[in-house]
Order: sequence, then C-alpha cells, then structure tokens
Amino acid sequence: MNIALFSWRQMVPIARGLSSCGACCQVITNSKEIARVYRELSFFPSLSRADVGPVITSQYGGKYSNIDTEWSQCDLERNENVKFCKQYIVFHDDKSVVFSAPSGNCTEVQGVLLSKDAPSGEMKAVVRKSTVKGEENQFLEIWNKNKMKSINLTALKKHGKVYEDEHFGCLVWSHSETHLLYVAEKKRPKAESFFKTESSELSTVDEDETLRSEKKESGKGEQFVFYEDWGEALVQKSTPVLCVLDIEGNNVSVLEGVPENISPGQAFWAPGDTGVVFVGWGHEPFRLGLRSCPNRRSSLYYVDLTGGKCEQLVSGNSTVFSPRLSPDQCRIVYLENTLYGPHMQCSRLCMYDWYTKKTSVVVDVVKRPGEDGFAGIYCIQLPPKCWSADSQRIIVACPQRSRKELLMVDINTGSVTSLTSKSGMGAWNLLTVERDLMVASCSSPNCPPSLRVGFLPMRDSEEEVIWTTLEESEAIPEIDWQILTFTPPSEQDNSQYPGLDFEALLIKPKEVKDGVKLPLIVTPHGGPHSVTVAAWLLSPAVQCRLGFATLLVNYRGSLGFGQDNILSLPGNIGAQDVKDVQFAVESVLQGDAFDRQKLAVSGGSHGGFLACHLIGQYPGYYKACVALNPVVNLASMACVTDIPDWCIFEAGSDYSTDRLHEDAVWEQMLKKSPIKLAAQVQTPVLLLLGEDDKRVPHKQGVEYYRALKAKQVPVRLLMYPGNNHSLSNVDAESDSFMNSALWMIQHLYE
Repeated sequence: MNIALFSWRQMVPIARGLSSCGACCQVITNSKEIARVYRELSFFPSLSRADVGPVITSQYGGKYSNIDTEWSQCDLERNENVKFCKQYIVFHDDKSVVFSAPSGNCTEVQGVLLSKDAPSGEMKAVVRKSTVKGEENQFLEIWNKNKMKSINLTALKKHGKVYEDEHFGCLVWSHSETHLLYVAEKKRPKAESFFKTESSELSTVDEDETLRSEKKESGKGEQFVFYEDWGEALVQKSTPVLCVLDIEGNNVSVLEGVPENISPGQAFWAPGDTGVVFVGWGHEPFRLGLRSCPNRRSSLYYVDLTGGKCEQLVSGNSTVFSPRLSPDQCRIVYLENTLYGPHMQCSRLCMYDWYTKKTSVVVDVVKRPGEDGFAGIYCIQLPPKCWSADSQRIIVACPQRSRKELLMVDINTGSVTSLTSKSGMGAWNLLTVERDLMVASCSSPNCPPSLRVGFLPMRDSEEEVIWTTLEESEAIPEIDWQILTFTPPSEQDNSQYPGLDFEALLIKPKEVKDGVKLPLIVTPHGGPHSVTVAAWLLSPAVQCRLGFATLLVNYRGSLGFGQDNILSLPGNIGAQDVKDVQFAVESVLQGDAFDRQKLAVSGGSHGGFLACHLIGQYPGYYKACVALNPVVNLASMACVTDIPDWCIFEAGSDYSTDRLHEDAVWEQMLKKSPIKLAAQVQTPVLLLLGEDDKRVPHKQGVEYYRALKAKQVPVRLLMYPGNNHSLSNVDAESDSFMNSALWMIQHLYE
C-alpha cells in the first residue's frame, strides 16, 4: 500500500449487502460485506505525535513554523499498524494563523522507537531498531542537517534495551544540546551454566577489555533467576536506569546515585543542565502492574550530575507522575494521586518551585462538578509540552463527563477554562503547544480524527481560540450519535454518595426504514474507573454501518464525573454498575426505536465482568454475549494478576502488601464474581482471550468457558497468541471484531 498516495478523506459509500431477513431488518449479515465495511473504516488514521519547529522569517518578512506529525494506520494486508509522518507549514504573526498547508507527501516511518528534535531545530535524535546478522540491535542516531551519525547501543553493552513506552520512556535534549537523556534496562551479568566447559572461560592475551569485564561479571547458576517486571504491556521491563549520551564524544554513561529500590522514568534535564529530574517508582516489597495504574508509590527526584547525590523533591506519601518543566525553567507541574485506592481517579495538579523548593496544589481533587461544570482532572499523562509561553498557564486534555475537552489552567489562581466547550466535536487531544501555538486532534463518533492548530489567547483575555484545520476528516453522514443522561431510581441510589447521575453514548444509523426497529449492542467500558468519551471509535462505527445501534454506558464509577462518582463503586461492583447498565438499557427501550428481542451485550476486562454479570443476573434478557478478556473470578484472579490490589480493593477491602488477607476477603471477592451466576446463564457466549494477558490472565476466560460448557450453554472461545490484555495486534483486533459481529448476528437472527 502506497501511504503517500492514500487520502483518508475519500471513502466509498457503503450501500450493499443488506440482510434479506425481511422488511423488519436492515442489518448486513454477509461476512464478506462485513469485512469490506471494516476494511474501509479502518483506513482512517489516528494522530500520535506532533512537534512544532522554530520560527523562521522568510525573505519577504513573513513568519512561519514547520509542524511535523506522526500518524498510525491499520494495514490489514501487511498485518501491522503502519506509522507515517507528514509535515505542514504554518504562517503566523505569533497571535493567529495567516496561512497553512501541507509541505510534502506522507512518508512511512520504519523501525523508529523514539525521536526528538533539538529545541533549536538544528538536530534530531532517533532511537531505531534494526536487524544486524539476524539479531535485533538498537541504534541512537543524531541527524544534523544532511549528515547522520549512528551509535550501536546494543554493541556498546552499557545497558539493555531502551525503554520506548509512555510510562518510563523519554528522549530529551539537554538545554545546551550537547547531551541526550534516555531510559534503558539495566545491564545484567552474563549468566552461565554450571556445566560450561572450563576452557571457554580462559582469557586470551588479545582479549578486549569489554569481554574480560563480561567474564568477570558472569555468574554460574544465574540462568534462570526470576526478574520481576512492571506487568501488563511492560513485560521484561524490570530495572530501568538513566542513560546519557555525550554527543561530541559519542560516549554513553549510566547515571549513578539513583537508589537501588527505585525505578526511574519520565526524566528530563534540570535547569542549567546541573542534573536530571525524574519520577521514581518504588519496587519493594514487589512490583505491581503499572500500566493504567497511576496509584503506585512514587515521587519526584533530582540526581546531581557532579556528585551523584539523589534528592527527593516532594513527599513520598502519594503518587507522582507526568512532570513538566516550565519554559522559564522555574517551575515543575505534575499530577498527584492517592496511594493505592482506585487505579484511575481524579488527580491533583501540583507545582514544585525550583528555586524556593516549595510545593503547592494548583487544582485540587473535585468531589463533584461545580456550577461551572468543571469535573476535575483525569489523565494518565500531561502533553509533552503543555505550558504557555509566559509560563503562567497549563493546557490539559481530559474527560469532562462523556466528552473530552482542552482545559486551560492558570497556575496562579487555579482557575480552569474550557477551550473547546462550544465545539461540536466530542473529543479533543492536545498533541503539543509551542510558543502558544497549540496542535490538537479532534473527533466524534461520526467523524474520524482531524488535525487543527490555534493560538492560545492572552492571559485574562476573553477571546476564544480560532482553530485552523490542517487535515480535515469529513463527518460520516450515515452515523448519528447523542449523549444520554440517567438518574438512578431512588432504590438504586448510593446512600454514602447520594444524588449521582451517569451517562451513556448512543450511536445509531441515521436513516432507518419505516417500521424497522434496530438491534442494540450494549457495551459498558472496562476499568471500572475509565470512561468512553464521544470520540471516533472504530468498532461502534462499523457496527452502525452494519445496521446496529450501540449503547456505551458510563455507569457510576466512571471518570469525568467527580471523585465521589468514582468512590461510589468500590465495594459495590457487580451490583451498582450492573444496575446502572440495565437501567440505561431499559430506559432506552421505552421508545420504539429498538427491538427488545435483539439485544446483545459486549465488553472487555471489567466491561466483560459486567457483560457476564448481566447475562447471569438477567437470564435470557440478552440474546448474545461477547466478552474480551473478562474478569470472572476475583478470588482466583488475585493470585495470578499483576494487579492483585485491584481485585481486593474493588471488592470492598483495603489492600496491603505486608499481610495475608482473611477468609472473609476471599469470600467477598468470590461473592461479587460472575462465576457465581454461571448456572443461571442462558445467553450464548463468545470469549476472546489474549494468551499473553498479564492483567486478566486467560485462565479467567477458560474457567468461565468450562463452567458454561458444564451447563451446556452455547459457548465459543478464541485464543490469540502474542496478544496481551488489549488484543490490539492487527490480526487479533480484526478477527475478534469479525467473529463478534457474526456471533451476534447468528444468535440475534437465528
């Protein structure tokens, strides 16, 4: 596929393959037609990164900046997500965009793990993987105008693989642009068998120093030592170290001074390049899963480059993540959560003053949205660059109920202003902001991501952002969507947190034949402390084009509705969340748009937990069920998952690493699990499992499969090798969608 020639604006209208079930149905049921629809809608790419280059003055006096963007698109033929970059030129007057246009075709990016332009725009650093003599090597490239030098990091043997993930990984230029900072796995001594031939251990006269050092460090009996890692999606990432490349001398060194019980990451250069600031996660007494878990013990640290002294900058009684240094190099903002408790929660936005050494709270936890509608800050990380040019404001993208908005925070007053509340788009993401020029993507359930730029208004200005579109993605007219609000009946109100409401996103075909009632797919999200925002979502969009309506329920406990909403759910899972979903379904069915006899339920992780609970608590109500890596037995899962604290806390008990839990805790976990209701299930179930899932190990699904088989309930299980909890590999994602669609069609229309 030629990425450079492909335009994601042009789509082939879908009008073929309607079912011949009769006048009462307009669902596409043919597998070839379903695959065609999926293929066409999967062409829409997503934005992953953007960088704004320095301001350049043209020979005619006009100012412009180049914007480099990175996109990702599913390629079903190659069975991979293809990354490609595209550059745009933006003429501006430092306050508004005068003219903008693409400045070249798309170019595929291959083998790049990390890349970063120097602040001056004169150089670019790239960490790339490449196969050399059948073995994967990692290279650090420094591009300077039309020249490039490459350093084989693998051959240097100073450390293990470079971390490219969003939790630990970084690639940061020093302010002087003479050094590069990154994170890699600590080098381990070479392990040898007890029975290795003695002659191979003897040194020769011409043996180099590196080889002699390796033999000195090697240890017999160390081949099969267990090394803990940081869990789901961070497998084989165990002991990160901070690494620095001296660009002029081509020398790589591992920074000393970081405590051995700390795993460093999210690092950047301190003001004046005197040292490195980083987040350190404690890994004693043992590591817990870190992905989507910003509630792990962590703090902000500074290690001095000259003396190697490490200093803890903020209190270690909570969790710290996503620190960002201000342009004037005076302040660091970061997010802070309560230790343990809900994995995702409403965060504090805190600030550390580099010179006064004082810490302050800029935006505190929001228990319930106020009159201004602000519901709090909820995100895994801040954008890499989120400061205004005057170092007085922060821009953050986070859910506000069922929408995702760009929020501007004044660090002096703590006031929060939405920059996108009047937009018709359902979800915004900030990619970067440089000299007040914001680069953002936005989308809705009927509109794939588009790329926009706009200047941040002056502080205290009432002007609104004027957005300029760099890459348009036209709305799909056949898809309709709306956000529904529900107030639980009084008997379902939470006595400890009364008066809470919740929402659901309804996506359905816009044009429906007279007399046709739509089949409905009910989809609660996972987490449970997560949220489905009104963004472009591939599966619901395809389902809609097939003729289904989808109800995505943000039950109480979801993000974006205030901390009280989150705290109302732990201890009540399997009850409050299940009733919320069922209440939303029954409320929607009060109209005449949907067919009560054609209801399906689908969900992954905790969403699969809810799907299995719904078919157990309401036998026969749903005609088909699809569960992706579902939690079915909290008690058995707690023994093998990378997040045992989740099982215990969500079931209603406090988690502690230093004690064994009483029988009542295990009983409580089992009592709240859908496996207890397996005997009541009548609904046919399709189970989709990732063989390498460390979050909800696939044995959970197998346990449920066997329970249903014993009761002769129709059940099918698909196991995807090489896939973890997200089932995000291209072949697994596409195959699981196809099988899900066909399973629901089979059991709704049999």
